Amino acid sequence: MPRGRGNFRGRGGGRGGGRGGGRGRGRGGRKSYSQFGPTRRFDNARLEEQESDSSDDSGSEKEPVEDDMMSVESEDDEEETEQSNRPYMALLQSFQESSAPKAKRRKLEHSSKDDEASGSESANEDDEREKQGEDADLVEEEEEEQEEEIQAGDNDDDSEDEEGSSDPFDVHFAHPNEASSAKAVNAAKSDEWTTARKMMGPLRATVQSAGSDSTFSTHDMKSVKLKQKLQETTSKTISGLNEAQKNIASLIFNYQDVLYCDRNVNNSDALRRLMCSHALNHIFKTRDRVIKNNYKLAKDPDTEQEFRDQGFTRPKVLFLLPTRNSCARMVRTIRELCQPDQEENRKRFDESYITKDNNFGADRPEDFRDLFEGNDDDMFRLGVKFTRKTVKYFAQFYSSDILFASPLGLRMAIGSEEEKKKPDSDFLSSIEMVIVDQADALLMQNWEHVEYIFEHLNLQPKDAHGCDFSRLRPWYLEDWAKYFRQTIILGAFHTPELAELQRTGCHNWAGKARLQPEYGGVLQQLGVKARQTFSRFQSHALDRDPDARFEYFVSAVVPSIVKRARDAAGAGTLLFVPSYLDFVRVRNYFATSATVGTVSFGAISEYTDVPEASRARSHFVTGRHKVLLYSERAHHFRRFQIKGVHRVIFYGLPDNPIFYKEIAGEYLSKSEQDFTIEPGKGSVRVLFSKYDAMKLERVAGSKRVGKMLQDRGDTFDFI
Repeated sequence: MPRGRGNFRGRGGGRGGGRGGGRGRGRGGRKSYSQFGPTRRFDNARLEEQESDSSDDSGSEKEPVEDDMMSVESEDDEEETEQSNRPYMALLQSFQESSAPKAKRRKLEHSSKDDEASGSESANEDDEREKQGEDADLVEEEEEEQEEEIQAGDNDDDSEDEEGSSDPFDVHFAHPNEASSAKAVNAAKSDEWTTARKMMGPLRATVQSAGSDSTFSTHDMKSVKLKQKLQETTSKTISGLNEAQKNIASLIFNYQDVLYCDRNVNNSDALRRLMCSHALNHIFKTRDRVIKNNYKLAKDPDTEQEFRDQGFTRPKVLFLLPTRNSCARMVRTIRELCQPDQEENRKRFDESYITKDNNFGADRPEDFRDLFEGNDDDMFRLGVKFTRKTVKYFAQFYSSDILFASPLGLRMAIGSEEEKKKPDSDFLSSIEMVIVDQADALLMQNWEHVEYIFEHLNLQPKDAHGCDFSRLRPWYLEDWAKYFRQTIILGAFHTPELAELQRTGCHNWAGKARLQPEYGGVLQQLGVKARQTFSRFQSHALDRDPDARFEYFVSAVVPSIVKRARDAAGAGTLLFVPSYLDFVRVRNYFATSATVGTVSFGAISEYTDVPEASRARSHFVTGRHKVLLYSERAHHFRRFQIKGVHRVIFYGLPDNPIFYKEIAGEYLSKSEQDFTIEPGKGSVRVLFSKYDAMKLERVAGSKRVGKMLQDRGDTFDFI
């Protein structure tokens, strides 16, 4: 069952519901909406009348777009407006009339001093200036850029553009071999991939090459030509990488698609610097070559030489990130790497994206603090523009080089057919690099937004947006942009959603690779002696797996829950349910079925408000509720410290193996410390099928998973 299906807001709003309204710092705090509509309270007491959770109203509330979000619609003077309204195919037929784009007229009624003084203005003044005329900044930027081009054109030693170059940028983008690239693109179009498996250092690699020949190859980092301004900082970054990270670097600098499934708190800084170095190197090479060629055209307007160095629109790199704080970290890394002389709108960026008072104590896990400390709002989008000496934040999308966004923020920027405003995804038409960081966190938001964004990448634009078609790279005109785009996905673990995204959203003709480590498992890392019983049930089809799981639960697990509830000391059963849809199904069963009529229960999901969650935990620890239902997203967003746990039942394994350690290990250990159970008396039971292979490998270990899935027996005990 796909994650996060439902209305437009889905689980993206407020990061899974309850947290978004209460925890969203900055300007993004919102009410929470479930996939079935507005959050509604569920009475934990038994229901006298059966209710259907799937019939909740699906009405949603349109919220105003944040005032610090820049519109993706760019306005300009009358000349540019008239030009951009013409279809790009008409421009394609007429571009021979002019070999170079005409310089835009400068609007004199807006002074450029406004931008210079922006650092000392308050956020309100910034917003007021934004409302008065965002297009003024755009035109002034173009005027400044013309001056920059004339100056930079004289010094092009750092802007090599040779067809025979071995630099991956030239081989993949600037001057690809027409025959080999066309062959690979046609193979990718036909979904013809050759798959191979090998070890890359400590990582297991599954690599795919377009076509019947296995042409996938790694690249020696010594042949990568870095821009001069990045050589010192990037060289330090690469020299500090471990063996696994160097293998990742060789793939990404060779412009191959990468799905890396072992991102964690310890390696996040090194990976962040690596991704930012690669993105900046790509941006600087692209912009410097455009500037150099503009200078050549300005010196010799009648030249017959062609310069194919551009795309339809300016944005070239897209970062998809879970929170504003993760965006602030990425921007800070970019700032450290490129060391700009000036930063426009820096104060406004700090006020909008950095929050210093949202910190957690040491009782919260390290990965939780890494994700949610700082500004944890998941609704943002930011354009960043680079000039020779300046970095400008809050640039309009069509004049930006890098776009930073959350899936929800970018989805709202694109729009939908249901809205009055016409959807606009043209600013994504020339994206040449997509970096999805902390993909495991995005899975806990509305994954449908990520899928929607990938569906709108590299489409032919509906308007020209001032494009000079004489400068377009040939593969843009062939509508091959998505086959040249590089996609890098970093996550803590592998999931079916990520596998499907790489299969359907990554078409890179240079090939793609999935990297993941060998898993030792976490069964011996609980920190407490407890019997762990894994029960395998038969499931013959993926779409029937939820039904098979529920039937097995009712027939094999519920009787033991009922029997235990009758005992005076039968309290303390924690039932962990990963999927919210399964959670609703099990909750309704406990509320309406006569079979469990004697079992009192509580429920905590991602949509449970704080008072109700506190009440459910209190009733559970006192024994008033014998069973407590607990969802995976609730644990992801809250990390509740639940007391009184004697027995843990995993209706399904969590995606994150850390959750298994925390729920099965820490909860039982806490109960032993509180003397609510005797040492070694705690127990764990897990339900799994063959479709849980990825989750099971991370929990039980790579060496055990094969036997547990294929052995004749269906019960496996670990102590």
